[in-house]
Amino acid sequence: VQLQASGGGLVQAGGSLRLSCAASGGTFSSYVMGWFRQAPGKEREFVAAISWSGGRTSYADSVKGRFTISRDNAKNTVDLQMNSLKPEDTALYYCAARRTYGTTWSKDGFDYWGQGTLVTVSS
Repeated sequence: VQLQASGGGLVQAGGSLRLSCAASGGTFSSYVMGWFRQAPGKEREFVAAISWSGGRTSYADSVKGRFTISRDNAKNTVDLQMNSLKPEDTALYYCAARRTYGTTWSKDGFDYWGQGTLVTVSS
């Protein structure tokens, strides 16, 4: 499956952005989808994940209550709504896909990756 992320940009602290990831070349509903981010000089870290039908979601503690992951299997898209953004949310955001839903969300467990979309939050 090929993944294409979009929606990044520059936003002031406290603002909102919505990222979107479009999938092609596979059966989208058979994949668990995730969002990761990587800040300069840091490791890529888990942000959120959503199960095949969207019935289960998981979030990193740092974004709980502020970010919402959703998917539309008819459109082959997965979105990340980001509210109350903070400067520490600044990073390159990646969408990713895997077959299984887990209790841990290492980047090594994801098989397919899109290119990143840059989110910059100014203070």
